[in-house]
Amino acid sequence: MSRPGTPEPVKLVMSLLSADRDLVRSAIGELSREAGPPDLVSEILPFAYTDYYEKEMGPSLERRLVAFETLIAPDRLPGIKLWTNGLEERSARGGKRRINIDPGYLSAFHLILATGKGYAHRPYLREGIYADLTLLYRDGAFHALEWTYPDYREQGIQSLLSAVRKKYMLQRRSALPKRRETGENVTAPDPPESGFAPGPGHREEVKE
Repeated sequence: MSRPGTPEPVKLVMSLLSADRDLVRSAIGELSREAGPPDLVSEILPFAYTDYYEKEMGPSLERRLVAFETLIAPDRLPGIKLWTNGLEERSARGGKRRINIDPGYLSAFHLILATGKGYAHRPYLREGIYADLTLLYRDGAFHALEWTYPDYREQGIQSLLSAVRKKYMLQRRSALPKRRETGENVTAPDPPESGFAPGPGHREEVKE
């Protein structure tokens, strides 16, 4: 019989997409006040994989990938997604978003993204939020799945995520207590709390 234990802490990551570089910088600042300092902010990455966002957010969209130093409990992801939805809404103009923020987390085994849209590969979490299994990590590399978004199939994004995972694995070793000499399974300690209380403009509606 398996015995439930505390899940290992995971690495919070976010993709920020916008045509407004100043807005992205401002959003990273707000996120840092909630989640703690980032330990990776990628260079500006062009985004030409889909025109899905252009009608709402305009052309010439760019992305930045951000990873945060403080590890989180994986069950905090729905609350973080709801908070970032509120941040998107607070920065909107004329009812249209100017930035898209996709939070997720890295574990030793996979990349999970939060989404408001259910599907066969997206188990429900809570409060209208689903978990998207985006990438698997095995044999020393990330691997795409049949439903993985085209941008996350790219070597450039996967190389960034590999660098984030390398840092995470070092943090994970220090966060996990040593296994006892008896071989007893020892669960992870509770990770430190971060912010992400619902702020002004927070609603229960969920956007992708």
